[in-house]
This record gives sequence, structure tokens and C-alpha cells, in this order.
Amino acid sequence: MTKYTLPVSNDKEQEQLQLKAKIILLQKELNDIEQKTNAFEAILRSHLTNELIEEQELTVLYKKVQLAKKERRFAQKKKGKNFKEVDGLKVIIKNSENATSINDQKEKKRLYREAMLFVHPDKFSMHDEKIDLATEVTTKLIEIYQTGSLSELQIFHTHIFSGNAMLQFPINSEINATSTADSYLQNELLKLEKQLQAAKNKLTYKVLTEYENPLTFIDELKEYYQDRIFKLKKRTRKANMFDL
Repeated sequence: MTKYTLPVSNDKEQEQLQLKAKIILLQKELNDIEQKTNAFEAILRSHLTNELIEEQELTVLYKKVQLAKKERRFAQKKKGKNFKEVDGLKVIIKNSENATSINDQKEKKRLYREAMLFVHPDKFSMHDEKIDLATEVTTKLIEIYQTGSLSELQIFHTHIFSGNAMLQFPINSEINATSTADSYLQNELLKLEKQLQAAKNKLTYKVLTEYENPLTFIDELKEYYQDRIFKLKKRTRKANMFDL
């Protein structure tokens, strides 16, 4: 009589199963932390809407001022040390035909604030690779809000909320196509461990878990942003000199 036995998993299979189990647990823990952190940050942003928007606008303006100063210094250098710009009255011609209605202005402001909060760089502080992209998107958003039409802003608003504005296309794959299953799982595990550590080290998560009343952090943030806004206003007070 033939005796049948079930196949016994070898050490490699057991190792893979253990790695997969660890990955599942870490992913669950990471998702839980990110969910709690994101919810807390949404509350913070709702109390700091004006400060966040003004700070980002001033930051963009400050960068423009710095660039304008650099360009002016370069122009002066080309013309010689004794070059002095002639001061004069600036004539601003307003075209009444292009003036938007009050309703359009209100709608632009609403769309702008919605989009700004959706892609504000602070929202991506846990993802370094997205901060620069978020800054680029908000810079474009400010430009359209200040100089573009309502229809242009509506199109860009839709683009942002579709998620396409924050898409990234990595050039190099993290996992080589010839990697074994073990090395792939090891890489996934290491990546998750780093993400989990970063999530736990994030300031807002520490506030959420260490403060007796996390909402008191709102006052700290308000003080921080008010101080930053004050400093940025000082640094950009001569922006009109550069037609900015």
C-alpha cells in the first residue's frame, strides 16, 4: 500500500512566509499611524488656513524678490559701478474690459484656497520626494490666482484634485528585475521599517501621542506661522520695486 505524505515547506518557504507576515503587520501599523496623523493634521490645517496660505504666498514672493535682486545686480555689473536706476512714476493702465466681476473674484478665491490646502507642501512633510513637487504646484497655483483668469484657475483646480498634479514617474525601478523573491521581500521590509520610523518621528504624530491635549499645539503653530509671516513681510517689503 502506497503511503502519501503532504509536502513539507522548506526553510526558504518558511522564511518567505515570515517575511510576508512581518510586512503585513508593519503595513497595518503604518496605515494606522498615517490615518491618525492625517486626521490630526487636517484639524490643524482647518485652524490655520489663513496663516498657511499667507505664509506660502510670501515664501513664493520672497523667492521672486531674491531672483529679481540677483538679476538687477547682474544688470548693474554689466553697466558699470556708477550705474544708477532713475526713479520715476510708474504708469499702470487698467483695462476695464478685463476686470473680473466680484462674483468671479469670490469664486477664484474659493478655488484657490481649496487647492492650496490640498497641495500645501506641509501636507507632504512625511514624503520628501513630494515636497519639491508640491512647492512647484503651489507656486503655479499662486501665479494663476494672481494673474490668470477664472477659467484657467478652474482648469488647474480640477487638475490638482484629480491627483495628476502630484504624480511622479520614477526613472529607475527600486527592485531589479532579476532579484529573487527573498531579496524583494527583504527590500519591502526595509522600506516599510524606514517609513514606519519616519511616521513615528513626525512631529505631528509625536504631538498626537505625547501631548496631554494635542489641540494645544494649534497655538504653538499659530505663533510659529505669525513669526514667520512677520519676517517674510520684512524681507519682501520692497517687492514693489521689482514690479512683483
